[in-house]
Amino acid sequence: MRQFDLAPLYRNTVGFDRLFSMLDQMVGVDAAPSYPPYNIERTGENAYRISIAVAGFTDKDLTIEVKENTLSVRGDRKPNEERKAAVLHQGIAARSFDRRFQLADGVQVTGAALENGLLHVDLVRETPETKKPKLIPISSNGAQAVETKQAA
Repeated sequence: MRQFDLAPLYRNTVGFDRLFSMLDQMVGVDAAPSYPPYNIERTGENAYRISIAVAGFTDKDLTIEVKENTLSVRGDRKPNEERKAAVLHQGIAARSFDRRFQLADGVQVTGAALENGLLHVDLVRETPETKKPKLIPISSNGAQAVETKQAA
């Protein structure tokens, strides 16, 4: 795929930084990291779970950070020097990783758990009261609405 340079657009626009960052990410889809594999599940009406396969990592090797609508999960596994047996085949990757997820507005991380080689990160989408739909009462008496305007 061809690479497009969006740098000239950055100089001529104000306030569209996030839009251009998303375009940059979409253009670079071919270079998207594939390690470690993950699933995104919907666990409720406004609840989600990201499950990341982190075989061989402990909770001390993993870091979860949320900053500016970006969830970052980093793994830095130290080599095990205590192992005395020679490894004939290593199919379980032991490399470090940095996996990032773009979160929508209003999505909050509620917790994380490491079990059976899977890191589960729980998310919930919270809609603020100001963005929830409001019901507007309709007056069925036209004269009452006119009187209210005159009184005010």
